[in-house]
Amino acid sequence: MKAVLRRHWVFAVLFAIGLALRVITTIAYRPALLSIDSIGSYLSSLPTLDPAGQDPIGYDVLLLKPVLAVGPLTAVPVVQHLLGLGMAVVTYAVIIHKGRLTTGGWRVLAALATAPILLDAYQLQIEQLVMSDALFQALLVAAFAVLVWPDRPSWWRAALAGLALGAAVTVRAVGEPLILAAVVYAIAATRTWRRRALLAGTLAVSFALPLVVYAAHFHAVTGQWGTSNVRGVTLYGRVATFADCTGLAMPAYQRPLCPTVPRAQRLGPDYWTHDPASPANKPIATPPGKTADDVLRDFSLRVIRHQPVEFARSVLFDAARVFSWQRTDGRDTGQPAIERWRFQTGYQWYPPVVTGQTVAQLGARYGGGPARVVTPLATGLRWYQLHGGYTPGPVILLCVLAALAGVVRRSAPALVYLLGAGLVLLLGDVFEFSWRYQLPGYVLLPAAGLFGLRALVGRGAPADTFPEPADADALAEFRERYGDLRLPEVAVLIAAYNEADTLGPVLDTVPAQCLGLAVAPLVVVDGATDATAEVARERGAYTCAVPVNRGQGAALRLGYHLARQAGARFIVTTDADGQYDMAELPVLLHPLLDGEADFVTGSRRLGVNESTDRVRRLGTRVFASLVSLLGRQRVTDTSFGFRAMRAEVTGAVRLTQPQYQSSELLVGLLCRGYRVVERPMTMHRRAGGRSKKGNNLGYGLRYARVVLTTWRRERVALPGVTGEPCPRTSPAARRTARDPAART
Repeated sequence: MKAVLRRHWVFAVLFAIGLALRVITTIAYRPALLSIDSIGSYLSSLPTLDPAGQDPIGYDVLLLKPVLAVGPLTAVPVVQHLLGLGMAVVTYAVIIHKGRLTTGGWRVLAALATAPILLDAYQLQIEQLVMSDALFQALLVAAFAVLVWPDRPSWWRAALAGLALGAAVTVRAVGEPLILAAVVYAIAATRTWRRRALLAGTLAVSFALPLVVYAAHFHAVTGQWGTSNVRGVTLYGRVATFADCTGLAMPAYQRPLCPTVPRAQRLGPDYWTHDPASPANKPIATPPGKTADDVLRDFSLRVIRHQPVEFARSVLFDAARVFSWQRTDGRDTGQPAIERWRFQTGYQWYPPVVTGQTVAQLGARYGGGPARVVTPLATGLRWYQLHGGYTPGPVILLCVLAALAGVVRRSAPALVYLLGAGLVLLLGDVFEFSWRYQLPGYVLLPAAGLFGLRALVGRGAPADTFPEPADADALAEFRERYGDLRLPEVAVLIAAYNEADTLGPVLDTVPAQCLGLAVAPLVVVDGATDATAEVARERGAYTCAVPVNRGQGAALRLGYHLARQAGARFIVTTDADGQYDMAELPVLLHPLLDGEADFVTGSRRLGVNESTDRVRRLGTRVFASLVSLLGRQRVTDTSFGFRAMRAEVTGAVRLTQPQYQSSELLVGLLCRGYRVVERPMTMHRRAGGRSKKGNNLGYGLRYARVVLTTWRRERVALPGVTGEPCPRTSPAARRTARDPAART
């Protein structure tokens, strides 16, 4: 336990503070905080579970009824605070696990991503309220965590996620579009359409199950099929703020719904939805077979079709407020006042619904007693909330931008968290803006941003252990196919991802012998979705197929392991895209056979570079200079993929990077004193396909990160080496570095 706390100490500190704040909140306001909806929507429907009210009754069924059956009213916020703490733990665990964030800096960022859950005073206040929000958030966090945890989503995980999302809709109807985010994730995270169809179908069916049960109960009570009968009035609240009935075709009975107040003087959506003076709350003439809510819905949709730009502007203007630095009321009155979601120094009353008498009656019925406030604690909580105890909007904006960048980099976790948060926030804002409705964004978007940042800085993440689950699966299949394989002296290792068009010609150029040594190709297929593995096997290459795409570095690490275990004396790496000339293989092997080197790499700068990308050419020079400085040996090309090495050197350096492993291995060998030489080689243009390295800026940032982190790690890898960029090693020290047994 001490080791875990030491490793995750930042999160442990934030968790302890969050726990302390929740204890203070629970003591400050007893038995619980209540709003108009607490009594009017939830507690009033609790005895009969009548679904005909404004809000769904899933909160009653899943939380209120079970908790109040065994405990007092005070237990409700306690359970909701525990849900808040649980959301933080699950979010942190998912970020660490899915992003494979093993370094201290990334663990700090992962911990900070949970701060809006643990420390935001608005989150604390909503958990203390008898309201559905904490349960709704917890169901979203649980659903997304179950869905994204594995590298390959399984049908039973999809079923659990779908059930959780369906249950969330019975708690708050705004969760309906979340099934879209889940299905999109299933499509993005899997490689075959058959599996995509299986997961999407499982999600849809399991999502529908809670809704079918809820709709059946709704029908039994109201005689209608559905989950709510008050959506028309909430939508009317939005459109009434801008509706211009001039030229709008409508039945005569809808004409009284047109606002008569000049648009510049109109109040916000909350007024038009709830105020008794609003046309929505006055008697409405309804035709046979229609309810007042049906009429309001039809009128609202007519206005939206008539003024689509105004509708979009109204919604987006409010939606953008989530990015504001401070949480304040909007420019319009008639919106839910932010004071509803702030701690007060005394108990907050909403006469005639929430009064001292009603709270006392509830305390007597369920236990917990009358309303009580510990003023010093309440004052402290309010001061904290007003003086920085919340997540600033620009932080959320940065999270959104990072998540979008991750989506561009094809990060499926960033996609589902971003899309899920966006859909919930946007649908809530369609009806009306409330700071309460923004809280799911503060829960989900920091995780989305960190997933995006991870994808932007480095595709995949460093792995501390080998084999990973994907490696183990691939090794088992490889051994089943080839048995106790013994490779010849030279293994030509190729990591390939979706290179079916170019791999065959490359394999055709691999000779059976070179300089009197037998040669055999070994292909590691990195989760390809095309026929790469089939092409490799047809050409007679030993083929190891990894079920998921992780990156070239992870594939090469697996290939190094296979080649060493199968007895290869030398390992040669080349790419599957035809950019290297296999006729130059003897040039690579000569220094190894002559005993001049442990590792030989080609250099396009010493040879021929047919690339026309000037930025990449410049990057080659920049990184060569950087590695030369750090490794204290002149290197002209750090990322040339055509290399040869003694097999054992691949096990002497700790390889963790799933991508850009060429620099990790090179820097590690230089720091450990291995003999590294370069030979002039040719770099052809790609024979086909496209580069998997991304744009130049992203590639450069990720490559620099790998170089610097590897150097920082390896500079202290040898005994007694501290503070030096890399050790200046004598021949004896180099022999020690090359022989792992000598170091032990």
